[in-house]
Formats: sequence, structure tokens, C-alpha cells
Amino acid sequence: MKRLVRLFLLLLLVLLAGYLIINYRSDIPVETLKAKYATGASRFLTVDDLSVHYRDEGPRTDSVPLVLIHGTGASLLTWNAWVTDLARDHRVIRLDLPAYGLTGPNQTNTYGGDYYAQFLHTFLQKLGVSRCDMGGNSLGGGVSWRYALNYPTEVRNLILVDAGGYPMQSKSVPIAFRLARVPVLKDLLVNITPRSIVENSLRNVYVDQSRVTDALVDQYMDMARRTGNRQAFIARMGTPISDSTYLKIPTIRQRTLVLWGAKDYLIPVENAERFHRDLPNDTLVVMPNAGHVPMEELPDETVRIVRMFLVPTQLPRK
Repeated sequence: MKRLVRLFLLLLLVLLAGYLIINYRSDIPVETLKAKYATGASRFLTVDDLSVHYRDEGPRTDSVPLVLIHGTGASLLTWNAWVTDLARDHRVIRLDLPAYGLTGPNQTNTYGGDYYAQFLHTFLQKLGVSRCDMGGNSLGGGVSWRYALNYPTEVRNLILVDAGGYPMQSKSVPIAFRLARVPVLKDLLVNITPRSIVENSLRNVYVDQSRVTDALVDQYMDMARRTGNRQAFIARMGTPISDSTYLKIPTIRQRTLVLWGAKDYLIPVENAERFHRDLPNDTLVVMPNAGHVPMEELPDETVRIVRMFLVPTQLPRK
């Protein structure tokens, strides 16, 4: 009997070793990723010793640009559809936050909400942007409202898309997020990145599963493997973003669009209703057939709502 147990354990170890070997993924140098993902619109700006990847598109005559901030695990590419439309007549600035995309990790590997707001302020100052409209999804939404709190005279309008910030009870969490918080397992993620985990994590936040294409999975795999990004992702997932700062949300005076996917199981629609209750000057729009990233799932419908919001007389306010 003991011999059978030993053989069984040995077989498990062999299978585990094989799984780890098969799913080992080395880092990808940032220059390799630049060749694949940087475009003619891509720019790089040094901020706090980081080479920040950003794109500044649309007419420079627009004196109050729209700044768009992506969510956890994503990059500025999450806004492609919106920018294609909006940049026809709006100046739109988007960037890869520290820890993500082509920008990569900072030197301290700390990624709290206030850090991101301060970093964004330095970035915009270097671009000469003193006032803007600001929008963000998930983590980026949380950064956006913090920015409005910390620099109230520098934000004209806010767009919160399935935004983080309040304590929440997720109905479903992407497996990559869960593993990144598990001792020992999270350390394996630095070098072991199974494609199935990336794909399943993406499927978790989309209602329309047809949008989770091989190309999209490749993109997220590539960006995760940018040198230093996997360590940064683990550090970021260990950093609380929701703290008592959310208690100040009722003091935000900017016109705000709260845009949400009704089938967001990561940050449920109850959080949208809480933003709507607390914000004194907001409009709430819930998309029935969208999940956590409605700007990707329903680009035409959501960008139409954004356009209406940016013209103050178009969308009703409470």
C-alpha cells in the first residue's frame, strides 16, 4: 500500500513538473513588444524614471483633452474603439499605467491608488495639460475619481466605467486575480503563465464570448510577459485600492457619467448604484448586455453615450 502511495505521489510530481515546464514563459524584452504594438501614434515620455507609453490623438485645438485610463491587466489598447471615433473631433490622451503595457514596473513596485493619481498628475504636467476630462475603467476609474478629489480644478468632467473604489462583493473573480493573491502559487506566476489562465480570465469579464479571440489572448499574454510586468501584477494585486478615501466621493462636484455593464460580476452593478447615490452631479447609464468592459463589448453604443455626455445639454442629470 505504501509503495502505491509513493508511486502515486511520484506520478503527481512528474505531472506537475511537466505542467510547469510546458507553461514556462520567459519575459519578452520591451523593444520586441514595441516593434509589435507601438504605432505611429505611440509616444514615450520619461516620468519618475519610467519610459511611459502613451498616445495623444485628435485635434490639438481641443483645449480640454479627454484622458483615458485602463484597468488592471489591460493597456491603452482597451480604448481603441472609443479613440477611433472620438479623436475625429476631440483630443484624446491615453497611456499604459506603471505595471502594465509597454510602460512596465516602477522601481519601488508599489501601486496604490494615490500613487497612480500623483503619477498621472506628473505625467499630465509634463504634457502641458492643466485641465482635462478624465475617464477610466475598473482600476482606471478609481484612479480617475481620486484624481478629481486630489486636483479638483484640473478635471472638468468624469467618466467612470465599471469603476473601482467602493468595497465590493465580487460575484466572480478572474482566476489570474485569485492566483496572484495565493502564497507560493503567486510566485510561480512570475515565470509560469498558462494561456488557459489568461483566456479564462478574459472570458470572466466579457459577456460576448466571441470577443475573446486568439488575437486578444495573444495581446494580453504578450503584455503580461513584458519584462517586469508579472512581478508588478502580483505586487499590484497585493495592494489594496479600496480604502476609506471612497467616503469622500460625495464631495466630487464634477459632472460625472457613471457607465456600467449590468452583467459585470467583478465589480457588480450595485457599485454603480452607489456611485449614483453618492455623486451630487452624475448621470447613470447601465448597459444590459455588457460585462466589465462595456467600451470593448459595445463600442458603438457606449461611445455614443460619451459623445452625448460631453455635450452638457444632451444627457439628463439627476
